[in-house]
Amino acid sequence: MFLHDIDAGTHGEDGENDKLRELFDHGGYRALTELRDAGRIAGIGAGVNTWQICERLLHEADFDGFLLAGRYTLLEQEPLDTFLPLCIERDVGIILGGPYNSGILATGAVEGARIDYAPASEKMLQRVRNLSEVCTAHNTPLIAAALQFPLGHAAVKSVIPGASTSDEVRQNVEIFEKPLPHGLWSDLKSEGLIRQDAPTPQEAKDAA
Repeated sequence: MFLHDIDAGTHGEDGENDKLRELFDHGGYRALTELRDAGRIAGIGAGVNTWQICERLLHEADFDGFLLAGRYTLLEQEPLDTFLPLCIERDVGIILGGPYNSGILATGAVEGARIDYAPASEKMLQRVRNLSEVCTAHNTPLIAAALQFPLGHAAVKSVIPGASTSDEVRQNVEIFEKPLPHGLWSDLKSEGLIRQDAPTPQEAKDAA
């Protein structure tokens, strides 16, 4: 059972603080733990748009997992610093939503491309062009690299790319199952397009 949108990305910093006070001071968290302890629900977490609130919740109490929209993608790896290592330490799983950063990693740097629900800046468009060039050199669609990348991290248990039609569901399955060349990830790292310490899907397969 996920608490929905209690983060500063939705409510602002003051609103996030208010939501946490409600959760911990007014019985919400206690009710959730009672449901979990009774076996009525399998686990508790939060579905949010920022990783910082997830880390904050983990420091406050016992959560089982999070549905995190974006924030660990080909364009964003800041959670590698503290949040994802904490998830591994606490055995907390992540369902990663929005692996395309609300569109741009699916469409590429086309006119009107959007990131996080807003028009992409020229700086971001150029970064996506650079990602696309490396992917093209490896005969790999950018969208396939974007969908498979988050699952390289052991804390990420599932990825939700989103679909509005049955055809899009089938396309997502095909993209997910597409074998990607080993050299793609090392080239993305050597070009400085993803972090050196980002675990890759290939590394995850090799370790399995």
